[in-house]
Amino acid sequence: MRLAKYLAQAGVASRRRAEILISEGRISVNGQLADQPQMMVDDSDLVTVDGQLVGGFEKKEYLLLNKPAGYISTAQDTHKRPTVTSLVADLGVRVYPVGRLDADTNGVLLLTNDGELAYRLMHPRYQVKKVYQAWVRGIPDVVSISKMCKGLLIEGETTAPAAVNLLAKKADKSLALLEITLTEGRKRQVKKMCQAIGHPVIKLSRVSFAGLRADNVEEGSYRSLTDREINALYCLVML
Repeated sequence: MRLAKYLAQAGVASRRRAEILISEGRISVNGQLADQPQMMVDDSDLVTVDGQLVGGFEKKEYLLLNKPAGYISTAQDTHKRPTVTSLVADLGVRVYPVGRLDADTNGVLLLTNDGELAYRLMHPRYQVKKVYQAWVRGIPDVVSISKMCKGLLIEGETTAPAAVNLLAKKADKSLALLEITLTEGRKRQVKKMCQAIGHPVIKLSRVSFAGLRADNVEEGSYRSLTDREINALYCLVML
């Protein structure tokens, strides 16, 4: 892999910082000064930073899971309920969910062992978009949807502006399908927002996280992210 990526996965620094270390002449490979971030290295190479040997690293994994309802978004559960990590146990490497989805919510969930990336994806500073589709009871009117878009006072705090669209409604007006895009991740936020306008959620799915969708991934299955998708996530959170 490229030297800058190797240093990042070894925990030396982020890719951008690793490129700076290389440009400053502080990195050597097999005793020779390295001056190109794109230089290719592998585990057989001796890489040093300021003369100190860089140890091996755990391979980073980046997964997109199409989470089914009924699974807890934690690595372990004291009540012995099924967890999302059990769905990726065949991977052979421990990964952790990026944020959480309620047990009864299905859809896109990322899992990784890249702690810095996960932290930034969850931090409100980076405004990572999360798109949900919610079947709600009744048909919200324009005023109610406008309130959701502008922000609702929930438990003493006003939610950040959101994008809300009415996608469909039952002919008998008993249910409506809303698409809600958030850039924050409060606990049970979509459910609380819908409840606040008098239209409780009947079924909730997350259809996109940071632009990633579960298209062609069966419920309960997962796929690895492509290099392009991983790089896009890094750019999104400025790593």
